[in-house]
Amino acid sequence: MRRTLACLLLILALPVSAQIYKYTDANGNTVFTNQPPEGTKAESVELKPINTSSQPTPPSTRANEPRLSELPQNPYQILELRDLPSEEALRANNGTFSVGVTIEPRLGPGHSLRLLVDGKPYGQPSNVPRLQLTELDRGEHSIAVAVIQGEHIVQQSETRTFTVQRVSTNSPARGN
Repeated sequence: MRRTLACLLLILALPVSAQIYKYTDANGNTVFTNQPPEGTKAESVELKPINTSSQPTPPSTRANEPRLSELPQNPYQILELRDLPSEEALRANNGTFSVGVTIEPRLGPGHSLRLLVDGKPYGQPSNVPRLQLTELDRGEHSIAVAVIQGEHIVQQSETRTFTVQRVSTNSPARGN
């Protein structure tokens, strides 16, 4: 069985190492073939090695984006949340509201904004300075916004604490 397999592999390798022949036909055309013609003088053609190149490896970051190690410690002079109540509770009967983000200079390439609610990432990263919170439970929460690149936090705002006030499910104001 092994001998048969070895013979088959050798037979398959023969066309790879085939010789190329060149001759001129009766009409004066130059012909290249892998089999020398009978009755016609053909010369053997020596082929030069095939040119090959390897595929370049892609850089770890895009060409225009700075690497994380090249970023300044705090690239944004202003990064803060706005539109949150400072003293009173935030009334959101269904727990849905939005907050604004003030950021200067503008958000850099490859950077996104992400909310951190109660110390955990909240929602999807966005490049829009208005972020939505949905169905947030009533009670006290801490919130901050972070500028991220990939999963790495580049800079984070000050954490703010606020209270969400929602209508109780037992409230007579809800009706039936």
